Parts: sequence; C-alpha cells; structure tokens
Amino acid sequence: MSAPPSRPSVLFVCVHNAGRSQMAAAFLTHLAGDRVEVRSAGSAPGDAVNPAVVEAMGEVGVDLSAEVPKILTVAAVQASDVVITMGCGDACPVFPGKRYLDWQLDDPAGQGVEAVRPIRDAIEARVRALIPEVAPA
Repeated sequence: MSAPPSRPSVLFVCVHNAGRSQMAAAFLTHLAGDRVEVRSAGSAPGDAVNPAVVEAMGEVGVDLSAEVPKILTVAAVQASDVVITMGCGDACPVFPGKRYLDWQLDDPAGQGVEAVRPIRDAIEARVRALIPEVAPA
C-alpha cells in the first residue's frame, strides 16, 4: 500500500485588520486544517476583530477568538510550498520559483452582521475554491 501524498505547506499572509483578512484566515484554517499557517504582514496582531464578523462566523461554526496571526518572517515564506497573500502589497518577500496566489479584499470594519454575512459567504466560496487549487491531495 502506498503512502498518502504529502500535504503542501500553505502560508496565508494577511494585513492584520478587523475584517476580511481574519475571516479568510479563519476559513482557511477551519477548512484546510494543518495545511495552513497564518501570518500577519502587519505589526499589531492585537487588533480587535469586528463583533459583527465574530457573530457572522460563529453562525457557521468558525471561532475567531483563537485566531492570533504570527508576524510574517522570511523563513516562513521560504519554508512554504504555496503562499497566499491578501492585501499585503510589497510586504511579503518574493522568491523565484515559489508559487504565489494574490487575493485582494478590503476590510468591512464597522459593518453590522447583516452586511457581513454575504461577505463571509463570498469569502468561504473563495476559500473552498482555493483549497483544491493549492492542495489537491
């Protein structure tokens, strides 16, 4: 019996804010499990998450309270097979031959839960589409 294929290391790099990047990071972690490491290209990982985002995510069973991104390092990028960047611009180091997927979304900070739900659903759909793309096994 052959060994199962190895799972690629996926690094998700976001600009730490109180909205869409946390939702996307949480969905990636929730749906892809140990394939994903979340890092922040920002310098303030203690930022509070929009309560409307927490409520909308809680409705689908995703807990944002444990989502504390680590600060991005060059070593983390070098050690990953695939790097997904979100709103990082030039903050993420780029190395030749590595696979990068860029994903630009804005922050819905200040919006109520009714406005956040469709954003959440769109992000979940995007994340579900990304997972087989970066980790087909």
